[in-house]
Amino acid sequence: MADRNSTPPRVAIYARVSTLDQSTDSQLLDLRRYVSERDWSLFKEYTDNGISGTTDSRPALNELMDDARKRKFDMVLVWRFDRFARSTRHLINALEEFKNLGIDFVSYQENIDTSSPLGSAIFTIISAVAQLERDIIAERVKAGLRRAVEAGTQLGRPKGTSLDVEAIRTLRHEGLSVREIAKQVGTSKTTISRLLKAVP
Repeated sequence: MADRNSTPPRVAIYARVSTLDQSTDSQLLDLRRYVSERDWSLFKEYTDNGISGTTDSRPALNELMDDARKRKFDMVLVWRFDRFARSTRHLINALEEFKNLGIDFVSYQENIDTSSPLGSAIFTIISAVAQLERDIIAERVKAGLRRAVEAGTQLGRPKGTSLDVEAIRTLRHEGLSVREIAKQVGTSKTTISRLLKAVP
């Protein structure tokens, strides 16, 4: 973590909007003011324009993460969680990586700063809730698969498997790979792939 009692932390700002007819200006104005009021040092602004939050690859975010791994800054400042992360899992993974790199993370709207005791506690709670949610979904999938097998349903057909597909897609949206989902619910990658393709 950056030593706030010595030199001011170097701050990387990240902003994103989903469509090209929107602008990151309002986010940037808030974040620049936030940096200025705290006498922090602005390292660089990273902006993704017209890019959906669910998109796996975002040029500015990729550049930010690359610079973070090179330890070019001490803190990441975002306007809101959903401007930064595409899913809870993505957020948790990024925060874990920042923590290991000694980089703090601040969300302006949520008023969360991982360098503070409260912010660190909230991060721990978010991680626990995210894992609990994934465990509950996995149990739903396992129960659905058991019912399908007991009823003689051929897995992969849309009929009778909509709940399974919904739960599996939720896990997929959270960022889990087909292999990770299969391992978590105790079935094969082929079965998971078929279920994901079962309903358009």
